[in-house]
Amino acid sequence: MIEPIVTTSLGDSSYLLVSGDEAVIVDPQRDCWEVLADCHRRGLHVRYVLETHVHNDYLSGALEVREATGATVAGPAAAGYGFAHLPLVEDDELAVGDTLIRALATPGHTAEHTAYLVLDREHPEAPPGAVFTGGSLMVGASGRTDLLGPGRTEELTRAQFHSLRRLAALPDDTRVLPTHGAGSSCAAAPGSVERTSTVGLQRFANPALTVADEEEFLARRLVGLPPAPAYYRHMAPINRSGPQVLGHLPVIGPLTPGQVEHLAATGSTVVDARGRRAYAAGHLPGSLGIELDASFASLVGEVVPFATPLALVLPEPAADAAAEAVRQLLRIGYRATGWLDGGIEAWTATGRPTASFATATTLDLAARGTGTVTLLDVRTRPEPAVPGAHAVPLGEVASRAHEFTGEVWTVCGRGRRATVAAGLLDRAGIPVTAVVSGGATDLIGPDRSPGTTAGPPPGPDHGRRPAEG
Repeated sequence: MIEPIVTTSLGDSSYLLVSGDEAVIVDPQRDCWEVLADCHRRGLHVRYVLETHVHNDYLSGALEVREATGATVAGPAAAGYGFAHLPLVEDDELAVGDTLIRALATPGHTAEHTAYLVLDREHPEAPPGAVFTGGSLMVGASGRTDLLGPGRTEELTRAQFHSLRRLAALPDDTRVLPTHGAGSSCAAAPGSVERTSTVGLQRFANPALTVADEEEFLARRLVGLPPAPAYYRHMAPINRSGPQVLGHLPVIGPLTPGQVEHLAATGSTVVDARGRRAYAAGHLPGSLGIELDASFASLVGEVVPFATPLALVLPEPAADAAAEAVRQLLRIGYRATGWLDGGIEAWTATGRPTASFATATTLDLAARGTGTVTLLDVRTRPEPAVPGAHAVPLGEVASRAHEFTGEVWTVCGRGRRATVAAGLLDRAGIPVTAVVSGGATDLIGPDRSPGTTAGPPPGPDHGRRPAEG
């Protein structure tokens, strides 16, 4: 039995494989304590923690599992882990209950990437029932090959081509169980909202498998890739050395306005996790508005420098919101020191100032005319483009704020990123209006022609995924 454990906020899935009273956890998130508690309740002996590759998008929970259960951490021999583990190479096997797990080298997403076939221990020659494909074969897409830097991109893309063909050669009914999925920035294309599939379905429908020529695959896979979130470059080194073992979800407490003010003055970033309209109407000067939803931590990782301590302004009930915020943040290595007790009302009650900016809808912008303002489209993948808009990925807005003058309006898919971008511009002293209702697709004409300032048109392997906010 294989049970997926989906982390929607990062677009990833971990897996719990159970055979008899033994279990394996594949690619666990750092906050894996609920899974461990469930294993304990069910009387399961977690034998192994299995890693498909060194993760760039989250901190691994492998050491959390080992500390709690005594499980052996197993992963690619070429991963360069700095802690005790069982290195695996092609055809190495792990026995778990009645199940056999066999390593299959699939470099491409990373150099050490390894997939794992799930076999019947008594009949290992029989077709595999499933394959853990990590960041190699995804549902409707495949993993990016550019995350290790331009010097290795071509090499890894060619390796990915051949790895995907190895996986596509498996029997049709082999279950495809990827780690990365819809919403993950590790994907080379948007892919499907489905989390799992079969080899047969993917061979037929996945654009990454329909290109038969290696040179054509290379050309297509490197077109239209968005910038990787800035925090990515810090994840792999920490995962190689081993993240700090926490043992439980950290608890943060309330802060007075004076304490928040002091933290902001000494290097902390204030993140306001309330709704976008409430934030725009009044917020702590210099704070960033990032709604506490499924994308909260990933957006923090795009716009707040790594290792910057955070002070939070939270929606009610604040204690519950704090727990959710801390959970998401620890997955990518960020630390919150506390939350403003009493919220914005407590801040203003002390006579401290607030900042604000205007909000609008796409109907407001259409009525005014996009050509009358400086319009920033801050989607990660601005395809097709809003006519006349400047396509500036959210992670670049702060460093490029000086480029924009006059009245600036920000737009994205559904208003979330537009609000974050407006906060960055507001902090830089630039008059800004955030389009918080509606999105870029509402502003694109029926011919869907790209604007002159946007990036390239979508490649042939761009599929479906939820609209960006």
